[in-house]
Amino acid sequence: MPVLRGDSHLYEVWSTGERARSGQRSRVRFRRTEEMLFGCITLAETDVDSDGIPPASALEAATAQIYGEICATLDAEGYPHLVRVWNYLPDINRDCQGTERYRLFNAARQHGLNAFGRALAGSVPAASALGAVSDSPMVVYFLAARTAPMFIENPRQVSAFHYPPQYGSHRPVFSRAALLSLGDRRTLFISGTASIVGHESLHVGDCAAQTRETLANIEALLEEANRVARDAHFDRSTLAYKVYVRRLADLAVVHHELASALGPDAQIIYLQADICRQDLLVEIEATGICPLTRGVLTPDVRC
Repeated sequence: MPVLRGDSHLYEVWSTGERARSGQRSRVRFRRTEEMLFGCITLAETDVDSDGIPPASALEAATAQIYGEICATLDAEGYPHLVRVWNYLPDINRDCQGTERYRLFNAARQHGLNAFGRALAGSVPAASALGAVSDSPMVVYFLAARTAPMFIENPRQVSAFHYPPQYGSHRPVFSRAALLSLGDRRTLFISGTASIVGHESLHVGDCAAQTRETLANIEALLEEANRVARDAHFDRSTLAYKVYVRRLADLAVVHHELASALGPDAQIIYLQADICRQDLLVEIEATGICPLTRGVLTPDVRC
């Protein structure tokens, strides 16, 4: 995905004060501490082994295979709780076999998780799904834990796993946020968030209004996280953000809205990407830590 502001040689680094060890199972490469595992898997649709996999399309086969290998890795390594997942697939909005590729991805993700007895609603990870450039491989990276997180929904929105059938025969499998508590450390993972209230997209065609509505949804999630974790005090000014902008021409508008709301010192990565719904122009995800102490997993941006 093209980086839209700052140095294009940009890396997202997750660090911890605890000792970490590397490993690999099948295509899944990971690094783990005693409590957490951070993994990544990459698979091109042209390289997928479709033998014995029910989905017909290469995208569905790749998705089912990726999630199968993720689940197998977590079972083998002993990290049962999938906390946060980032999904990047090329041409997410393109039509394929008479439906959108994102809907095919949702169906195959359900098949892959269900095959390992994973929940498809309720206790499901925070997640994002964005469109990468054409001919890219599918890339999924994820965080898992030995301790069960608390999954948080947005009071302003219908849970994604309860969307009505108009959004596809298989609902997206993700929670709006996940709160991981380890000792006195609280880490909040906010899923990809957009201008959706209830289950409907709002402010179609108006990028500034969509950005403000997205921030309102993030604020609602922060309030809900602070409510359910009574010793937490998450604040949007201290979050680390990743912002996906569909149209390059909208970057200045999005940047202005975020600077006005968050201030000039907010930690933000801007990327150009397609959003899971074609009428959405911007999507924002975020991570926050409360309090920040040695040993907690923390995001950073480095060039």
